[in-house]
Amino acid sequence: MLAAEVDGYLRAASAGPPGRVQAILSPHAGLMFSGAVAAHAYKAAQSGDFDVAVLVGPSHYVGFEGAALWPEGAFESPCGRLPIDDAGARALAASPIVHAMPEAHGREHSLEMQLPFLQRVLPDIPIVPVLIGFQRRATIQALADAMAGAFEGRRALLVASTDLSHYFDATTAATLDGRVQRCVAAFDPEGLRDVYEEYPDADRGRYVACGGGAALAVMLAARALGAVHGRVLKYGHSGEVSGDNTAVVGYLAAAFGTFADAH
Repeated sequence: MLAAEVDGYLRAASAGPPGRVQAILSPHAGLMFSGAVAAHAYKAAQSGDFDVAVLVGPSHYVGFEGAALWPEGAFESPCGRLPIDDAGARALAASPIVHAMPEAHGREHSLEMQLPFLQRVLPDIPIVPVLIGFQRRATIQALADAMAGAFEGRRALLVASTDLSHYFDATTAATLDGRVQRCVAAFDPEGLRDVYEEYPDADRGRYVACGGGAALAVMLAARALGAVHGRVLKYGHSGEVSGDNTAVVGYLAAAFGTFADAH
């Protein structure tokens, strides 16, 4: 049963840092591969007092400019139904970078993999689901600005969905993914953007993160909404589950906010 599996991952995860969580970063691979990592991000968010969750992920199947919003109705998973936050969706859609585009969500899994965890730790929370299209600097910044403006004054949890490097051996993956982790721990979106932009567009997903633009937009928006600290919660890779360390995918759980034990 999906709920029992997710609950097991959550029980095994470490408690998050003390303080206020504004945003989290979570992977989106198959549950058996990345679920144990994702649980650390959601465990950190579990104690938060949120009235909406804004989910931002990459579009794996449909290419487009800007960001694609699912504007109304609800998302469903085997764990239940999560309604769209109408006010949040309308506020975000006021940005010229954001378009109501349900068709971009049809085959996508990057947001759907977040739903069971969200439903177990924050039951019934409404969501605003967004996919970022071509992950270029101007789009990333515009989406960050749109989120910061749309959710100022609200108790919003921002969720960035991304995996890290893809299909390198475990040692190489740890080196590549370590660069991302250092930027996350330092809460340095500009540094992460520099790492991301070292590679051509077509290579960024493999060498850095398939949802690098989503992660950057969420980090920038979280900072605008008051977050001051970043925290790496858990790192792992697919080889730890499959036993094959020759071609792994990296996974990271992280949180951004204001943490009492930051130093």
